[in-house]
Amino acid sequence: MTSFAALHVPGKPLLLPNVWEFGFAAALAAAGYPAVGTTSLGVSAAAGLADGAPASRAATVALTRALAPLDVLVSVDIADGFSVDPGEVADLVAELAEAGAVGVNLEDGRADGTLAPVEVQRALIAAVRSSSPGVFLNARTDTHWLGAGPVSLAVERALAYRDAGADGVFVPGLADPGEVAEVVAAVEVPLNVLFLPGRGTPAGLAELGVARVSLGSTPYRVALAAALATVDAAREGTSLPLPPPSYAEVAGLLPPPR
Repeated sequence: MTSFAALHVPGKPLLLPNVWEFGFAAALAAAGYPAVGTTSLGVSAAAGLADGAPASRAATVALTRALAPLDVLVSVDIADGFSVDPGEVADLVAELAEAGAVGVNLEDGRADGTLAPVEVQRALIAAVRSSSPGVFLNARTDTHWLGAGPVSLAVERALAYRDAGADGVFVPGLADPGEVAEVVAAVEVPLNVLFLPGRGTPAGLAELGVARVSLGSTPYRVALAAALATVDAAREGTSLPLPPPSYAEVAGLLPPPR
């Protein structure tokens, strides 16, 4: 199997679907997708928790272990690491690697809408890099996601995280072609952006040198919309919004009974 790092090719980006449960990941693996990511929003919501809440750590690890048998590479969204302690975050990534994860996303956005101090985030990245050198560490900066500053701030943070040991950088919300190209040229490691419907296509992002395009929580939110529309269709006696796979097809994706 191709290594996860090798899938990050500037100009030929990895399209990374994000999952929150086993069935969707199994369907993607069966369809030939080489890698999946998890979505902290979907995993947290499925567990009845706030997005990225420290209590969702256990659900994140459990999902990673469940996905390990699939023929697909797994990168895990660990939000802010569920801790401010570098040792605890490093231990989490080591646990995820032992469970089968080949990559993690670690973000500098905090629950209160602020950005972590750069040196605090660098310490977390350095600790993870030291403990799990084989894990693809994707350092996310939320400068654009939180509207915290100009593209120069994203570049500044991305370079700091790269120098601390990150293998790639993720700037969700980055969409302006000129800004995307500026970050690509500056960081010199694979750039990951978030797919934003109506704000550019993977082909267009490829031309700018992007190496990874994540779907984030979009599949989870679309699944919620489709489920609600299905219930509405049943109530109103109208056609289903989408033809679903059969029961047998879904059952066939699942592990055999133990």
